[in-house]
Amino acid sequence: MILMVNPWNEIDPAKSPFVTMFSLAGIGIAAHIVNAVVLTSATSSANSGIFSTSRMVYGLAQEGDAPKSLGVLSAQGVPRNALFLTSTLLLSSIVLLYAGDSIIGAFTLVTTMAAVLVIFVWSMILISYLCYRRKRPQLHAKSVYRMPGGVVACWVVLAFFAFSICILATAEDTRAGLMLMPIWFGGLAIGWFVKNKLHPEVPETSITQSNPIVDLKQTSDDKK
Repeated sequence: MILMVNPWNEIDPAKSPFVTMFSLAGIGIAAHIVNAVVLTSATSSANSGIFSTSRMVYGLAQEGDAPKSLGVLSAQGVPRNALFLTSTLLLSSIVLLYAGDSIIGAFTLVTTMAAVLVIFVWSMILISYLCYRRKRPQLHAKSVYRMPGGVVACWVVLAFFAFSICILATAEDTRAGLMLMPIWFGGLAIGWFVKNKLHPEVPETSITQSNPIVDLKQTSDDKK
């Protein structure tokens, strides 16, 4: 829609294309409307991120994968220590705004690192599925809910992920975030080794204790 109104080669990177489009439409307060929408969306995203991240950290503490102090609840049932840690890390991102040359540079850096993490997580899921298919073919044959496309779909998605990483490496602004990822993964690896050294025994998770694996098909047949 924006490109139909304003050609791509005439878009000014310093101006929002939405503001430009509204201005061409004769809406004088376009900048204020866009700013209100952006601030509302950012606030909502930050709120949901704080909520989910603090509960995730609390869950890791309950499973023994994070310090026990992060698994403490307040009298109202709020994981206050995990919430405090999440808020502190979120506020530390303000440093990026002053460390870089522009706000868009800090935004690009953060979004690039987030994109690489998403690619990494889903790549591990797909690789785990491929290992599952190779090592447990009999279980897959009995599976009721099978992945559409199977192995072929996994390789297609992995190829797309590789293409995405190449795209991130070609642009100068996204290349900086991509080059910082080894430091991030190195920190995670160090934390994993320290955790296993301090707590070599992996505790049984509360999920497996309260929700054992059930054969849904067998359960349905038993009820009949």
